[in-house]
This record gives sequence, structure tokens and C-alpha cells, in this order.
Amino acid sequence: MKHTVVALMEDRPGVLNRAVSLFRRRGFNIESLTVGHTEVPRVSRMTVVVEGTANIVEQVAKQLYKIVDVIKVSDVTQDPTVVRELALIKVSTTTATRAEVMQIVDIYRAKIVDVAPDSLIVEVTGPEEKVDSLVSLLRRYGIKEMVRTGRVAMVRGAAKAATTIEAKE
Repeated sequence: MKHTVVALMEDRPGVLNRAVSLFRRRGFNIESLTVGHTEVPRVSRMTVVVEGTANIVEQVAKQLYKIVDVIKVSDVTQDPTVVRELALIKVSTTTATRAEVMQIVDIYRAKIVDVAPDSLIVEVTGPEEKVDSLVSLLRRYGIKEMVRTGRVAMVRGAAKAATTIEAKE
């Protein structure tokens, strides 16, 4: 099972390196990793998707708490969340296929953010399944290049606070 773990940490040089090194040393496989600023100055939010059991997630959290700069770790997997991912996809097009690609992009409520004589760059945002589905449909036209952000997640407003994993030994 994939787990989504959110860690709030001090925004200082080297903190991300220490967190990623921890995953490497312990042999935890990272499915996706995103990091960005929060509403609090000098605090970053790291969203990590890891495959494994609840015990593995608990081990991940305990290891993260050993990093001095980590403030809070939460497993939001079972919480009601809004989950999104962004992808930029450069698709090959010809005059014959351009309209078809544009129609598919429109169905997925994605955007065309760049146009060239032989390609389009498509921006899509949504749950991973939506991104996967669009990528699957665009493959037949030829994907020249693609980048995906990885999962970001936030617990819904009316929901109870995310399950904070305590830093116990």
C-alpha cells in the first residue's frame, strides 16, 4: 500500500539532503517526493509517498524525527485529503493530429502552454489517475518529453487533523 507522509521541517540548507539520505540509508523506497514553502516563514513541507506497511511508515516517521530540523510528521493516507500532481507533457503533433490532441486535452481540462510546429506542451493537474490516463492517451501521438511533480496532499478543512506520528523510540 502507498502511504502519503507529510513532514514539516525547518527551511535550512541541508535539511532535505539529510531527509533523503535517511531514506537511502534505511532502504525506504520513495515513490514520489515534493518539497515547498508553507504559510509559515522558514518552514517547508515535504510530501513523501512510500510503499509499504504501517510499520514501515512508522519507522520512516521515527527516523525523520531524528533529524533535528523536523517539526512534525503526519501520515495522511487514511485522512480525507485533496491530492494533486502536476505534469508537463511535450507531445509530437502534425497538422493532421493537432486537433485530436487538443480535443483530448480539453476533455481532461488540461492546458496547452506551448505550441511549436511539431509539438505541443500540455499542462495537466489532478489526481495521479487523471494524469496517468491522459499520459496513456497521448502516448500514441509520441511523447517527446515529460516531467511530473509527484504527489502533494492536504487534509480537507472540515476533517479532523491528520494522524501525527509521535517521535517515540
